[in-house]
Amino acid sequence: MIAWMALTFGIAFGSAIIPLISIEMFVLGLATQQPGLSYWLVGAAVAAGQVLGKLLYFYAARGDLHLPKFLQRKKKDRDPDKPKGRWLRWMEWVRDRCHRHPQWMFGTHAVSSVVGVPPFMATSVLAGFAGMSTGLFVATGAIGRFARFTLLAASPALFAGWIA
Repeated sequence: MIAWMALTFGIAFGSAIIPLISIEMFVLGLATQQPGLSYWLVGAAVAAGQVLGKLLYFYAARGDLHLPKFLQRKKKDRDPDKPKGRWLRWMEWVRDRCHRHPQWMFGTHAVSSVVGVPPFMATSVLAGFAGMSTGLFVATGAIGRFARFTLLAASPALFAGWIA
């Protein structure tokens, strides 16, 4: 059982960093193939892995974590009189809104951690931009992800009980 929880944590951590990895598919497959595993433990392992992985994005957005050189944009000397591009204007607008309304970020991040809409990765980055406290980020993310993945891990057994 410890090996399965360690693997689940590792896959969850990897999926938090690399969005192409589907932790949802892994959890459903695990719950189907290993019905004796506690869905509470699966939910806890996934929540821990997901939140720790998303902390990297959170810290990078806050500016506490500096990306390696090959991931950084090349700085261009901008002419201050030249108008900004649409993407840069939009990012400044989002950052300004996040700073003016930090309570919105709490609700958005909490809903995203459970439902997945808006994407949890996006709200993790926006939470960093907004200056959300690390404790609040971890707490809302962990509670939401635990609820989401505990229910997902229990769903094959629930549906099997209804069908049989």
